[in-house]
Amino acid sequence: MTAIAASCAAPMTSAARPIGERMQSRVALYANVGPDLSRYEVDLEAFTLTRRETITLPDNVQYAWPHRSRRFLYVATSNTSPGNGAAPGNSHHLLALKIAEGSGALTPHGPPLAIPSRPIHLSTDIPSENILVAFNKPSGLRVYKINDDFTVGGEVAQAAPIDAGIYAHQARVTPDNRLAILVTRGNEGTPAHIEEPGAIKVFDYQRGRLSDEISIAPDGGRNFGPRHLDFHPTQPWIFLSIETQNQVALLRMKDGRLEPELLFRTGTLAEPDRRRARQAAGAIHVHPNGRFLYVANRAEQTEELRGTQVFKGGENGIAVYVIDQKTGESIPVQHIESRGIHPRTFHIDPSGRMLVAEHNLPVTVRDGDDLRLVAAGLSVFRIGDDGKLTFIRKYDVDVGAQSMFWMGMIEI
Repeated sequence: MTAIAASCAAPMTSAARPIGERMQSRVALYANVGPDLSRYEVDLEAFTLTRRETITLPDNVQYAWPHRSRRFLYVATSNTSPGNGAAPGNSHHLLALKIAEGSGALTPHGPPLAIPSRPIHLSTDIPSENILVAFNKPSGLRVYKINDDFTVGGEVAQAAPIDAGIYAHQARVTPDNRLAILVTRGNEGTPAHIEEPGAIKVFDYQRGRLSDEISIAPDGGRNFGPRHLDFHPTQPWIFLSIETQNQVALLRMKDGRLEPELLFRTGTLAEPDRRRARQAAGAIHVHPNGRFLYVANRAEQTEELRGTQVFKGGENGIAVYVIDQKTGESIPVQHIESRGIHPRTFHIDPSGRMLVAEHNLPVTVRDGDDLRLVAAGLSVFRIGDDGKLTFIRKYDVDVGAQSMFWMGMIEI
């Protein structure tokens, strides 16, 4: 989802409302621990989350996206671990879950479909006729039909092979349903491996079929590691998070095409010159009213201290920007800690009043001369009328040997 609700292209997003306007509809939050996907009731007045039932899926949850009707949730799962060095798994699936009206409880809807490798992202096209799935290794993009009964159908055959770049990370369709965009991160250089370039792959899109591929890769993709993008709700603007350079940038649509220039590349870090470990920009979401932009900053590397792996330090939080409504430029106004390590995903509720960040793993940190464990979990923030965030509370989650990898909210 935008990951699910901060884009006009995301099907559960309501029309933009004033931040303070109260809603009568209900919101459900879904978050996974490994293969277990739990529902939380969301109270937008008290800013609380209440955990309810859990459904266990075939493999670890990788990503999910709702049908535009908000009656079904499509989920990608895999038993491959994250990271370039992970051994390939042998179980990967795409499946549909039915969302119960009123409560938001999830139940299986049709059989899971086996797919060839680890899926790292999925989304539907605008009418929710097809599901686009991005695969990271080997990098790929495949399209699967949604059947008339909303179950997952077979793969849509493509007329010719596509160039999926290196390490695909996200697949989206533009709000007019005419272009499909595959964001490919590439890989940073290491002492053992040269840099592998990143790129944005753009295709004409028609009822699940991809054609006329072009590639946007500044300087041949060198020093360019894009991760995710999101769409402005009313302007022809696309906001891009550049993971490996810790930046956000603007792309523009014109006459139904994506212009190749990246505009207003702006840093995401509060202290860009203070690098204690690898920093990576993450998920990106435009506020439903189109005035604000939010990007995650992530760090999780550890080092040994007295026989324990301890966090090396770095920025884990959300960068907040005001969007210039004439130019689309993102102007930073806040950097706020997310109160956990590695906020891999975060989400804005459809009313635009609450932001929730998910932290995937527990990590030991220094606390003066002592050590303490920072748990995985969900951090809740209030979004002010100026777009800035106020921390409300964190829900710690015991993930055991698993990880929290995805979460999102749906208006039901």
